[in-house]
Amino acid sequence: MERSNDRKSLGIFISSMLIFGTVGVLRRYIPLSSALLAFSRGILGGLFLLVFALIRKKEAWEKIPTGVFVRLLITGAMIGINWILLFEAYNHTTVAVATLCYYMEPTIVMLLSPLIFRERLTGKKALCAAVSIIGMVLVSGVIGDGGAQAGNLRGIALGLGAAFFYSGVVIMNKKTPGIDPFRRTTVLLLSAGLVMLPYLLLTDGFRGEGANAVSVLLLLVLGIVHTGIAYAMYFGSMDGLNVQTIAVFSYIDPVSALLFSALLLREPLSITGIIGAVLIIGSAIFSELKN
Repeated sequence: MERSNDRKSLGIFISSMLIFGTVGVLRRYIPLSSALLAFSRGILGGLFLLVFALIRKKEAWEKIPTGVFVRLLITGAMIGINWILLFEAYNHTTVAVATLCYYMEPTIVMLLSPLIFRERLTGKKALCAAVSIIGMVLVSGVIGDGGAQAGNLRGIALGLGAAFFYSGVVIMNKKTPGIDPFRRTTVLLLSAGLVMLPYLLLTDGFRGEGANAVSVLLLLVLGIVHTGIAYAMYFGSMDGLNVQTIAVFSYIDPVSALLFSALLLREPLSITGIIGAVLIIGSAIFSELKN
């Protein structure tokens, strides 16, 4: 029997989605490299979750089997690469377009599922995938608005690359069941940050050119609030929600990102882009609804 939704849990879950929706806006005001941002976000968020879990002490943490731990480390590395690509996408196109590219992830997972999980691609899901791809073409600006600019296309490619790596994260998580979500996410975030360490050391990436007191403060906000606290709220609210509610309300993240980019950054979508956004998000939500 499917659990009913708790109002408090739903409020916390929605709040976490709204926090995630402002990541792109925050990135605009942090003049640091994407690699340093990914490293800081992973380490700060992971440490916060570790401390939170120790204080929470809801259950004892059993040792993670070596094979599972290695798989989590690989998944975490994919998250780190995903973050770098997404942060770079924000530098080359609008937050709205980068976010919509990123939310092609459900479509990518849907198309890969028959090959990886031997799941049947139903007519409904195939239709949703097709509509989502059409929406992506409209968002890209290739159709209408005088064609897409080179910089914008680069941002779109980076956003789609981020979606591809996050699809890998989703698939790897499905293949690694039975791990407490707080433990899982703590390992994933810390490994996502640590995978950036060799690159930052080799490229002298810790210099943080352009950093000042404000950017350091925003970096702490990104790591602690937008990662550690937001993930704690996200996972902490799940026990009071059913699966379909979680799936559908997750799209508050991209919708709020579009609104925040328009209101705070003055980056509105074109009419064609708005139609594309509706197609992408609408098809994703429709694919989650039961027949």
